[in-house]
Amino acid sequence: MGARYDKHDLYERCVQAPELVVPFLRRLHRGAPLVLGEDFCGTAALAREWVRSDPRASAIAVDHDAGVLARAAGAERVELVHADVRAVHAPCDVLFVGNFSIGELATREELLAYLRHAHARLCQGGLFVCDTYAGAGAWRTGGVERRHWIAPGVCVHYVWEQREVDVLASRVLNALSFRVEEQGEIVEEFRDAFLYRWRLWSARELRDALCEAGFEATDTADALGLEESAVCAAQASASDRTVIACVFGFRLGVRRT
Repeated sequence: MGARYDKHDLYERCVQAPELVVPFLRRLHRGAPLVLGEDFCGTAALAREWVRSDPRASAIAVDHDAGVLARAAGAERVELVHADVRAVHAPCDVLFVGNFSIGELATREELLAYLRHAHARLCQGGLFVCDTYAGAGAWRTGGVERRHWIAPGVCVHYVWEQREVDVLASRVLNALSFRVEEQGEIVEEFRDAFLYRWRLWSARELRDALCEAGFEATDTADALGLEESAVCAAQASASDRTVIACVFGFRLGVRRT
């Protein structure tokens, strides 16, 4: 029997919550943004929700993995771009980098180059948003399991692990695994469904880089409004909660073409 479940679908169901992030981004923008850029978009779940929530809206979703990007094929008003995010110049009102993907940029030089590029893409009053995690617990190894009911009688056991930490280099190794249970029986398992070797940027480092890249105003917020999100819960402990930080900056000047 072939696989009955798919790791990307399980990721969307257990980890992401675009129906909550989209209104958060619109509130944070404080205007009437219509065009979303979703960089490092994966399956473009946020871009798809962005256009679903407003018939006037459109989105540009960019990822280097053509196979994963193809899962969003056919979404109306979503332009799918298979490319390096630094090679896309389409303007947008909001540019979002979620799921800690800013950690794909391993050096400050790479980070600054990307943020300058992001600043150039934004329209006047445009908003850039990324997320990271911080706090003493961010530099500890360990894991937490959570359960998500995705259908009657179907439970997904979602496991977040931080396996390696290099405090001096600010590098971490994280893993996501899933086990699918039907009527009390484990029917499919995705061990190490996703592995991430990230540069863990602090909120302060990201804000400093945003300023240097030309953003006129920067700030932080907690958890993209998702205090009970799966990743946030998985990073929490009774004695030492890790904070999921949303770091953002505005482009207040006129966009140069």
